[in-house]
Amino acid sequence: VLSIQSSCYQNFVCTFNNFICICLFEIYICYGFSYLASLQVLLFEGILLMFLITMAGNFLIIFVATADPALHTPMYYFLKNLALIEICFTLNIVPKTLMDLLLQRKFISFSACALQLCFVIFFVTSECFLLSAMAYDRYVAICHPLHYTTRMNRRVCFHMVIACWVAGIPFSVGLTGWLFSYPFCDSMEIEHFFCDIAPVLDLVCSDTYSFELLVFIATVTIVLIPFILIAASYIQIIRTILQMPSSEGRRKAFFTCFAHLLVVTLFYCTTGLIHLKPRSRLLVKSRKLVALSYTVVTPMLNPIIYSLRNKEVKHALRKTFGTRQFNKTPLRR
Repeated sequence: VLSIQSSCYQNFVCTFNNFICICLFEIYICYGFSYLASLQVLLFEGILLMFLITMAGNFLIIFVATADPALHTPMYYFLKNLALIEICFTLNIVPKTLMDLLLQRKFISFSACALQLCFVIFFVTSECFLLSAMAYDRYVAICHPLHYTTRMNRRVCFHMVIACWVAGIPFSVGLTGWLFSYPFCDSMEIEHFFCDIAPVLDLVCSDTYSFELLVFIATVTIVLIPFILIAASYIQIIRTILQMPSSEGRRKAFFTCFAHLLVVTLFYCTTGLIHLKPRSRLLVKSRKLVALSYTVVTPMLNPIIYSLRNKEVKHALRKTFGTRQFNKTPLRR
């Protein structure tokens, strides 16, 4: 305890699973999945399995889309960047969560909490904008195929991706810096399994109306507006699909769009639900499970829904890993 106290000057150190937080000479309780004590092992195994699938699927997409020239198209260029975001976002949260579920005493410092929150906002913002860029790419490809090569050339795609990455910087730095400039209360109980805006905001002792208003505006800008644009794009895509002469083509295209919309809706709705009103008491107990959907489930589903089901990716996998069929020749005696 004394060693922890001596290394915690002006910081707080906290755990997320029924353990103790120590800051100077005061003791704080932090909660993670402690209310699911009987399911800790099952929860650990489930999150670990999804983490491994997420890492394998997204790394596979980056490797195959880079190695196969046939996949050097705008769609797979966006997918490679989405896979990279999912990898970084998952590594920022899930390994720490798994350690907290597995070990008996785990701590996170004040600065580490601020850094984790900064990366959470950065990657969520970048992913929201990138998903809207991907929806626009599909809209142009399906609804305006004759203009696709001019509208979505290499330079345009590069600038769109750079804009999506850079857009996360002001939101992450600004919101994190402002939040952690507030004075924190003596009683620090983090009701979450990672440092997010809502649970950290619960620790603030002063008036946070201006900050909550900014979070609301940022959430509308980052989550709601891109989601509306994506929904509008897919409505136009579905209208174009319904005009296809082939019933089999209509069916396959419709189910592909439905799968994309399902994953996008899951990500945007859960993210927006938590951050539109971060101090809502109705979400204190349920926001941990809601957050699992966009921190663990969605990163696992994205490579499966967007890429690994595609015929081009399956063909590229067979070609890359050498599973092609070769003509058998008789052996010489």
